[in-house]
Amino acid sequence: MSPPPSLSVNGHIQTLPDDIAADTPLLDILRNILGLTGTRFGCGLEQCGACMVLVDGKPVQSCNAALDSVAGKDITTIEGLTGTDGGRHPLQQAFLDEQAGQCGYCLSGILISAKALLDRNPNPTREEIAAALDDNLCRCGSHIRILAAVERAAAAMREAAR
Repeated sequence: MSPPPSLSVNGHIQTLPDDIAADTPLLDILRNILGLTGTRFGCGLEQCGACMVLVDGKPVQSCNAALDSVAGKDITTIEGLTGTDGGRHPLQQAFLDEQAGQCGYCLSGILISAKALLDRNPNPTREEIAAALDDNLCRCGSHIRILAAVERAAAAMREAAR
C-alpha cells in the first residue's frame, strides 16, 4: 500500500486524501483541502493571474496545474510570503505604503509574481516589473501604484541585504 499523496506547501509537508485524483488542479487542493484561501479563483483559464503561486520559485497559475505536475516541488502561496523576521514581506509593506490595492482580489497573484521577479532580479526597471506582471490582470486601475510598490520593495530589500 502506497503512502497518501503529499505536497510541500509554504515549507510544510501537507498530506492529502488517499482518493485525490492526479489531475486535480492545485488551486482546488490549496483552497478546498488545505484551507489556503489567499490564492484566488479568477478565470479558470490561466489568463488572469489571480491563482498565481510559486512552484520551485517560478510563478505558476494554479487553476490548471494538476497535482501530478507539482508533486515533489516546493509550493509557496500568499500565506507563505513573509519577511526575514517572520513579519510582513517588504512587498506587502510596500503595497500598503503605496496604497497599491483597491479591491484586493488580484493582489495575492500580483505579490507572488513580483516576488518571483525580485528573487531573480533585485534591481528591476519599471519595464521589467511591468513585463513580470503581464500575466496578472487588475481591473481596479491601480497599475501605477502597483509598479511603484514593487520598486519600493526592491529598494527596501536591497537596503536590508546590505
